[in-house]
Amino acid sequence: MKYPTNLPVKIVQLGAGGTGGHVAPHLYRLLYSLERPARLILCDGDIVEPRNLVRQNFSPADLGENKAKVLAERYASVFGIKTEYIPSYVENLEELMTLITPGEWELDPNSYRRTPEMVILLGCVDNNRSRQLCHQAFYKARDLIYIDSGNGEFSGQVVCGVRRKSFTVFKPVGGVHPQMLKEKGNFPSEMSCAAAAQSDPQSMAANITAATAVVDMVYNILTHGESRVRQTDFSTKTVKMQTILENPRRIGA
Repeated sequence: MKYPTNLPVKIVQLGAGGTGGHVAPHLYRLLYSLERPARLILCDGDIVEPRNLVRQNFSPADLGENKAKVLAERYASVFGIKTEYIPSYVENLEELMTLITPGEWELDPNSYRRTPEMVILLGCVDNNRSRQLCHQAFYKARDLIYIDSGNGEFSGQVVCGVRRKSFTVFKPVGGVHPQMLKEKGNFPSEMSCAAAAQSDPQSMAANITAATAVVDMVYNILTHGESRVRQTDFSTKTVKMQTILENPRRIGA
C-alpha cells in the first residue's frame, strides 16, 4: 500500500515500557532523518522500578522517574526534536481522539494553505483494555495508521491497521484477533501494584523483537512510502518470524 511521503508526521505512542522503551530511540533517529516536519508524543503513567531494569530500556539512574518523561528527554534533545510526552495513562476515548486528530502545518510562509499531519498510533501496551480503547478510536478516525504490538514471554505479533477516508483498508488488531475485544480487564491505572507485577511474563528478547517489527513497519511507511506488511508473528524460542503480506485483491477483507 502507498503512503504519502510529503506530509508532516505525528506519531502517538501509548506505552513506554517493555516494547515501547526499545521502539522510542529508533523512532527519534528515524524522524531526525526525514525531510519533513515530525512529532513523537510518548504516553505512559508508569514509573521506572528496579524490576524494569532487566528487560526495559532504563538504567538505575532512572529509578522513580516517569517512563515517558525519561525516554522523551533522553532522546528528543539529542536528535533536535521537540520533547513531547504525557506522563499519565491514556484511558478515555475523548483524550485519545484529541491526540490522534491531525494537526496542521504552514509549510509555505507565502501561502495560507495548511497541510494536515499523517498520524500513526502505536500501541505498545500490555493489556487488552487499552487495545479495546484504541480499537474504538480507530473506527472513529477518518485517517489513521494503527500499529499494535503484543507479546508474551517468547512469542507475539505486530498488526498494522489502516483507515483512509473513513474506510478500513487493513483491519486493526481487534479485527484480526476479535477475542481480545471480548476480554474483560482493567486499565493500568486500575491495577494494583501486585497485579501489575504478576501480569503476563515477558522477556527482553521478545520485547526487542516486537520493537524491531514495529520500527520496521514505521520505517517503510515513512521512508519508502510503501508497506505491504499487515502482520508479523514471531517466536524468540525458534528465532522465527512470519509475515502476512497485503493481498491486493483482498484489501479491506
